Amino acid sequence: MSTSIPPYQTLLLDTPAPHVLSVTLNRPDALNAISTQVGRDLFDLWTRLTVDAGQIRCVILTGAGERAFCAGGDLKERNGMSNEDWRLQHELFERGFMALAECPIPVIAAVNGHAYGGGCETVLGCDFVYAVKTARFALSEVRLGIMPGGGGTQTLARAVGERRAKELIFSARPFSADEAQCWGLVNRVLDDIPSLMAAALETANTIASNAPLSVRQAKKSIHYGLQTDLMTGYRFEIEAYNRLVVTEDRLEGVRAFNEKRAPVFRAR
Repeated sequence: MSTSIPPYQTLLLDTPAPHVLSVTLNRPDALNAISTQVGRDLFDLWTRLTVDAGQIRCVILTGAGERAFCAGGDLKERNGMSNEDWRLQHELFERGFMALAECPIPVIAAVNGHAYGGGCETVLGCDFVYAVKTARFALSEVRLGIMPGGGGTQTLARAVGERRAKELIFSARPFSADEAQCWGLVNRVLDDIPSLMAAALETANTIASNAPLSVRQAKKSIHYGLQTDLMTGYRFEIEAYNRLVVTEDRLEGVRAFNEKRAPVFRAR
């Protein structure tokens, strides 16, 4: 683990394999709901990984317990909150969602249970998603007199299409992991939590074994290229590509291929 990452009150951190960081939302008694402290901890974590990831090359994000990945905003904490305090808290949450979206390190969501509201938006902010079969998803904010405010109107529409996103957000209805996979939100559905975590770790290990600068540049190219037209996106891709030509890892990758051995990438 990068020495720049401290312990957190609401997150459990582990390194289950070299270059892989496991992050667990750790409020199981509250269904891992996003309190102000969770917001602070997540914002700090994603910011630190952006500034200096150390040896971390891939992140797995999951929740504690078997019931929920994350139930969304902590409504018990919010009960009776003043308008100003609500706005200030949401500003913190907004910065956390944006920091997750901007994080250069690949983040795999391992959805161990229900992901509602801000929990679903957290899933949507990750690079791709594995989910246990019993998981359910929902953007249920309109039932509370608000609306998705963690990027959900944007990320869900990009994942499942405009019309499907409108149906799900306007109705606030939950949907299953199988439906989420069918619609393109979830990559893989696993039978149970051990299988979920094993699959996520296997993929994280595969990612971590590849050239880390290449993975980061590819992530950046996909993320920003989708915000523009095809040819502008392609030109962005070439700029990202050319930054890799001068790296030691590019030389090592070609050398290792010709020497028929596994490459040793050093992120430089």
